[in-house]
Amino acid sequence: MSTLFQQLKGLAEAGKPVRVGLIGAGKFGSMYLSQVPRTPGVHLLGIADLSPQRARQSLQRVGWPEPMYAAKSWGEALRNGSTFVQDDAEALISQDELDIVIDATGNPAAGIRHALLCCKHRKHIVMVNVEADALAGPLLARRAKEAGIIYSMAYGDQPALIAEMVDWARTAGFDVVCAGKGTKYLPIYHQSTPDTVWGHYGFTDEQVAGGDFNAQMFNSFLDGTKSSLEMAAVANATGLRPGADGLAFPPCGVDDLPNILRPASAGGILPHSGTVEVVSSLERDGRPVFRDLRWGVYVTFEAPSEYVRECFSQYGLKTDTSGRFATMYKPYHLIGLELGISIANIAIRGEPTGSTTEFHGDVVATAKRDLRTGERLDGEGGHMVYGKLMSAADSLNSDALPIGLAHNIVLQRPISAGQSVRWSDVVVDTTKESIQVRREMEAIFRKEMGLQLLSNDIAA
Repeated sequence: MSTLFQQLKGLAEAGKPVRVGLIGAGKFGSMYLSQVPRTPGVHLLGIADLSPQRARQSLQRVGWPEPMYAAKSWGEALRNGSTFVQDDAEALISQDELDIVIDATGNPAAGIRHALLCCKHRKHIVMVNVEADALAGPLLARRAKEAGIIYSMAYGDQPALIAEMVDWARTAGFDVVCAGKGTKYLPIYHQSTPDTVWGHYGFTDEQVAGGDFNAQMFNSFLDGTKSSLEMAAVANATGLRPGADGLAFPPCGVDDLPNILRPASAGGILPHSGTVEVVSSLERDGRPVFRDLRWGVYVTFEAPSEYVRECFSQYGLKTDTSGRFATMYKPYHLIGLELGISIANIAIRGEPTGSTTEFHGDVVATAKRDLRTGERLDGEGGHMVYGKLMSAADSLNSDALPIGLAHNIVLQRPISAGQSVRWSDVVVDTTKESIQVRREMEAIFRKEMGLQLLSNDIAA
């Protein structure tokens, strides 16, 4: 079997490149853009960004010569293999010659819209936008399947890498005990805001001024929201089930992974086997964890027999004290620099690099401070709420408002710090597509889970 690279070279030599469109030329998109010219058999036909000038600046920053993105029309881009930069995502998605769309916007409402447009125009989609995937991915994946297109996670981002490791373990015959990633975490970070985020990261004013840094986006990583979104995506792609209390963020280095990330009944911290967890690179007193996994991903699995336990030992695999549980990990991920793997898998093998299949994990808006009636929520990474991982059933049963909809929505009753926001706590605009899609998904899965249908559900 030829490698992906060899087959991409074959497409290039045949003059039949896979044609790709990118929506959103921010940090993730820019990292992908830096690699596209070095990838044979791939033609970036177009970029859609709300600010085409910003997109051109990104192209310049990552080293593209100006003629490569000087096309003034789709036709010109097709004729000379260049890239057309403009601000209309639907115009990009509707191009007949386009094969694959990348949504790297980070905006959940935009991601839902783009996924549905891909279904309409029969374009495969790589959903970098984990915010959209956590909000409505289980329904979007169904719509994509019905449309005959591929709905894929983004290789290089941690959820896809974790899903790959889970698949590896299961295919090799192991039961997966836990899977997840590392991050920088302290409990106080749940109250972090865009005003305090750079101090927690240790970035100087000069560093922030000189890079493509977005305070609210970076804060969503720090306050636990992004970790919860990513673990919900992993749960929904693999069937692993979150614990009732969400993520514990235990301090843990790579040498301790199999000891800590095993069930409590076996001496670890997990509420049950087959779950997700994020480990912190900081001890609770702020000291760095020895040999931390801040940038990496892992999977913990169990020896099914005494023979396999002996094999773990014979081949030097790091295990827990019993020798029964072992962990494999990858210390780094390169996010957008690795995204080409998703494009190649879809184009060559017709396969996603991880994909939502079920609804097991959800991320609900949780108050960072006491919130007052009439306040307008400012969404993921903002000053008012953070996202907390819950099981989908618990989220539906509690009528919880997903973090992906907690932007520009007004409270109609006060919420205490640490309390989840519910649908009934906010003024809901039922004309918004993102709200309609989410409520439709909730109604479908309530029925499938045998949960009571709430009176304020929107009919599917």
